[in-house]
Amino acid sequence: MYAGDTKNWFHRLGKLALVLTLVVVVLGAFVRLSDAGLGCPDWPGCYGLIDVPETQEEISQANEAYPERPVETGKAWKEMIHRYAATTLGFIILVMCLMAWLRKRKEPEQPVWLPTFLLFMVIFQGMLGMWTVTLLLKPLVVSAHLMGGMTVLGLIWWLLMRQGNYFAPSSISNAWRLRRFTSIALLVVIVQIALGAWTSTNYAATSCADFPTCQGQWWPANMDFKEAFVLWRGLGVNYEFGVLETAARTAIHYTHRLGAIVTTLVVLVLAFRLIAGERDQRLKSVGGALLFALTLQLAIGIFMIELQFPLLVATAHNGGAAVLLLATLAAHHSVRTVPVL
Repeated sequence: MYAGDTKNWFHRLGKLALVLTLVVVVLGAFVRLSDAGLGCPDWPGCYGLIDVPETQEEISQANEAYPERPVETGKAWKEMIHRYAATTLGFIILVMCLMAWLRKRKEPEQPVWLPTFLLFMVIFQGMLGMWTVTLLLKPLVVSAHLMGGMTVLGLIWWLLMRQGNYFAPSSISNAWRLRRFTSIALLVVIVQIALGAWTSTNYAATSCADFPTCQGQWWPANMDFKEAFVLWRGLGVNYEFGVLETAARTAIHYTHRLGAIVTTLVVLVLAFRLIAGERDQRLKSVGGALLFALTLQLAIGIFMIELQFPLLVATAHNGGAAVLLLATLAAHHSVRTVPVL
């Protein structure tokens, strides 16, 4: 196989991995939000099988082996489909890592450490998936699992942009200042996604069922921030459906809303700076994509509350967060491609 062929295949696999990672992230959100995270009480199989118990004999044996978690076929299939997709993604990233090291011999510019780190991240994601089940949906582990998925998504996107030289502008105004601001915007988006993960894993999304107020107030009187952000509560606790009181859940949700305000302001400023402050059309396009991603995510978040948290809209909110992360990474990468003199 010629070097050009391997480069093309490497890039194609990267695109496939990006799409599949987005699917895995959204599937993971769907599993979590449909309360199917413990649909299979063991790992990596499901009730000791490589698929889901279907026959009456298999279901009887599974119920006998796990009396505390009777078989719910629908939930089990949701969890296993997510695991199958994640396993497929891991295999693709393994192939990409091997291809990168093989190509490095003939093409010194081929990045190898990023694909290698991606492989280790996927392995660690698998461990987090196991701990999600064995530690009974511990919020810190489940949140880390979600953030790990977003990290894999972002790293694959970064690798593709680096390999394909996407969004590379010919010039940037005040490059140093813009680079600093895109770094700040990226950090703000990451923190907001982490707050969203903490909100979801602590079952705090429905604590504020009105908008723009929360429980009819601009600042709810009943909020417990001290309990809201305790990261570790020991082992042996079943966190399914949450263990926090209403005051702590309200504090988590409200913090996520405050984070949304900060994120909106920062990303809006960056988007308009790229659209109105630059002559290069590629930077304007990135700014437009960033503005679209932010608007989409805000609209989904508001509709989710107004419609009283339907499953598909809540799942789409996770997908919107992933799209916003990709758009912010594109902005950050584009301003790093022009040398600063």
